[in-house]
Amino acid sequence: MQTSPDRHEYPAHWEADVVLRDGGTARIRPITVDDADRLVSFYEQVSDESKYYRFFAPYPRLSAKDVHRFTHHDFVDRVGLAATVGGEFIATVRYDRIGADGTPASAPADEAEVAFLVQDAHQGRGVASALLEHIGAVARERGIRRFAAEVLPANTKMIKVFTDAGYTQKRSFEDGVVRLEFDLEPTDRSLAVQYAREHRAEARSVQRLLAPGSVAVIGAGRTPGGVGRSVLGNIRDAGYTGRLYAVNKALPEEQKELDGVRAHRSVRDIDGPVDLAVVAVPAEHVPEVVTECGEHGVQGLVVVSAGYAESGPEGRERQRALVRHARTYGMRIIGPNAFGIINTSPRVRLNASLAPEVPRPGRIGLFAQSGAIGIALLSRLHRRGGGVTGVTGVSTFVSSGNRADVSGNDVLQYWYEDPDTDVVLMYLESIGNPRKFTRLARRTAAAKPLVVVQGARHGAAPQGHAVRATRLPHATVSALLRQAGVIRVDTITELVDAGLLLDRQPLPAGPRVAILGNSESLGLLTYDACLAEGLRPHPPQDLTTAASAADFHAALSRALADDRCDAVVVTAIPAVGEGSVGDAALAQALRSASAAAPAKPVLVVHVELGGLAEALSAAASTAPQAGVDNPPQSAPGPARAAAQPPAAAQPPAATQPPAAEAPEDTHLIPAYPAAERAVRALGQAVTYAQWRRDAADPGKVPEYEDINERGAAALIDGLLARGQGLTLGTDETCDLLGHYGVQVHRALPAPTPDAAAEAARTLGYPVALKATAPHLRHRADLGGVRLDLADEDQLRRSYAELTELFGAPEELRPVVQRMAPRGVDVVVRAVIDPAAGAVLSFGLAGAASQLLGDTAHRLIPVTDREATSLVRSIRTAPLLFGWRGSAPADTRALEELLLRVSRLVDDHPEVVAVTLEPVVVASHGLSVLGASVRLAPPPARDDLGPRTLPAY
Repeated sequence: MQTSPDRHEYPAHWEADVVLRDGGTARIRPITVDDADRLVSFYEQVSDESKYYRFFAPYPRLSAKDVHRFTHHDFVDRVGLAATVGGEFIATVRYDRIGADGTPASAPADEAEVAFLVQDAHQGRGVASALLEHIGAVARERGIRRFAAEVLPANTKMIKVFTDAGYTQKRSFEDGVVRLEFDLEPTDRSLAVQYAREHRAEARSVQRLLAPGSVAVIGAGRTPGGVGRSVLGNIRDAGYTGRLYAVNKALPEEQKELDGVRAHRSVRDIDGPVDLAVVAVPAEHVPEVVTECGEHGVQGLVVVSAGYAESGPEGRERQRALVRHARTYGMRIIGPNAFGIINTSPRVRLNASLAPEVPRPGRIGLFAQSGAIGIALLSRLHRRGGGVTGVTGVSTFVSSGNRADVSGNDVLQYWYEDPDTDVVLMYLESIGNPRKFTRLARRTAAAKPLVVVQGARHGAAPQGHAVRATRLPHATVSALLRQAGVIRVDTITELVDAGLLLDRQPLPAGPRVAILGNSESLGLLTYDACLAEGLRPHPPQDLTTAASAADFHAALSRALADDRCDAVVVTAIPAVGEGSVGDAALAQALRSASAAAPAKPVLVVHVELGGLAEALSAAASTAPQAGVDNPPQSAPGPARAAAQPPAAAQPPAATQPPAAEAPEDTHLIPAYPAAERAVRALGQAVTYAQWRRDAADPGKVPEYEDINERGAAALIDGLLARGQGLTLGTDETCDLLGHYGVQVHRALPAPTPDAAAEAARTLGYPVALKATAPHLRHRADLGGVRLDLADEDQLRRSYAELTELFGAPEELRPVVQRMAPRGVDVVVRAVIDPAAGAVLSFGLAGAASQLLGDTAHRLIPVTDREATSLVRSIRTAPLLFGWRGSAPADTRALEELLLRVSRLVDDHPEVVAVTLEPVVVASHGLSVLGASVRLAPPPARDDLGPRTLPAY
């Protein structure tokens, strides 16, 4: 690596792994003097046409001078980057800083010429686009603000790379050459282009893993049992449609088959490509397997082998080496320590997992970081009795294990555009990149429901997971996920409950719920549960235990036809007697009525009616099916205005329960064993449906004419010149906030009674006397505040009381402040978290709110609609709106304050923390009585930089 001859040390932080357009990976790194042979070899594999486009003339080979020039860089004015696969160059990019006259220059010149060369075999993979993002980020770091490129008109591919990047451009044509100039400052369009490319690449990389054309199981044992042999059998028994191979280096030379599957001693011995390798060998043998797979062109790995980061520091280093090794060859990894993957599509039918049977095909995408939880979820989705029952299937299932490479973010990218997935269920034990997850979750939730349960909420993440440090408590992260449209639940039972409703039924148009059934008591329980979930239930309609199937049908039809009803909960208990309704008849009556009004969701609460749950579901057994030639297609999911009826399921007769027949176009109804579970799922669907409606018009970030952004920036720059981080003094805080229209009431120090009296005369009576010592600050409940002091006598008496109660003035740090109009005390905070980003928080002031955790949060920047919802989302919000006859507070002024603080932090990321406490919101206007601001260099924002995979 270059060191002494260069002006800068080797910039290791420029190294990055990227996902390319076709789903493969490449490594981008700076070119050094050690790369001369690689550069020459790379150039020899480039076509004459591509060489001509690069140099504008025939250029068959590089001279020694060329090689020296293209491998010696100072990493400031001359920089070269290479994209590599398998350690060899597949593309290069270079910039040279130039002055106004176009000749080589140094800083402060801020323009550079840029040029690319991509090996023909790798053109069309998005390599040049990725290199442009990275060389642009490098240039900005080195003070270059603009790129210029000269391209031959016939080189349309390279012109498209520049024009599609989204930067502000200027284009000219002179002397037969197209000259492009563009600013490197990210724009909304360039970020949108970057995110779109990231989405396509990551979605494709997961698609290659979930729908391979060929699979090799490496480590399939010679004797029955064992992990590898089990996975091989599961793939075979599921009826995988592609080519399947067994690989075990211990197989005898003459053995060509294992369990009816073609067998080989090495991946290298397989004729033809292998898209996916399932690795089930001991951890110490995995590196050898990865090398063989990489050299054979395998596209991805599912590593079920254990012994990695979950086992301690040595295993963590082994895991890092595994990821680096696989990425060298452009492969992505699920795992290690993974349970496996499943794809029930009839085009694939892949069960590359330890699950002995493939689940029924359906439209739920399931992601679990834990294999044990994955088993529980699959089992709970498909069994009858003891929980939510009915035929509901899975489109794809991914258990990521230690998620060293492929994570929930990658799978979300895939599910967002997967036409076979309507509902996404995720069990997460950690969120490696909360900022990115929130962005992807918001986009996904706008198209299809996303339900998440998070484990390890009150402790450290599992050992095998690489997690970014965050200072935010779990409750705050949960609130931010809900803001992004995520349906947050607390248990896997709730995860399945919500998933089944969202998969089977349309979204409710509102919170109004009709309740009907043959049990008055069960109806009342359901009514109470609705109130507890914030729904608006109608009084339950008791059909009595004598109700027939026709009575249920008529009552449900009337409820669904009622414009005052948005959803219906049907309660049913067993009936005894000669004329009692049967399970099949009742199920048919409910399905028929529901299908006639498909725009409203219907749920059933049943008590000890196993037959009703089966009959309500679908035609077939819910047991996982294996080896089915023509798997049934389940119904499209919910996020439509109305549920579409599914085709009837038709498994083989041998697995078909005789009483489970149902006609085609059946309207599936989810059944729940308890009212609370049904209503909780309905409440989550109502909240999500409202979020979907709100997301269609998210509001805007308002402009305020009195904001002085430049003045604030100049003040911040001057203050930060003093040091890396500091908490501002009172005057500096007031000055900075004043630039954004936030006025703070002056508080004058009062170290003595005479100083207090002088301060009061300056401010004018009435005044407040406050102790600001850390243990008394913002604790009016401790008695450290005296209000409405009308004259000097009252002030001096109060001063004496405080010092007598709490100690000497130097301990109390008393201040005098002019009285503000009476109102509701609130707290506004903003903080920049290194993992989640900038967060705005709001709540009422006081110990009670802190004790109950009654604080609401939003990601910055906050829109006007989000500010309105923020104020109303805390449980104590009624105090702001005239609770029990009190005067309503000026919430418009409060919302404007929230928006101004949001703008301050968004415009100036150096403002890493703001606290306004207390803010007294009166009937007209508000008063900020206390404020603190902390400045620091902002945390690095990788979401604004070039696309990269997490570093290992």
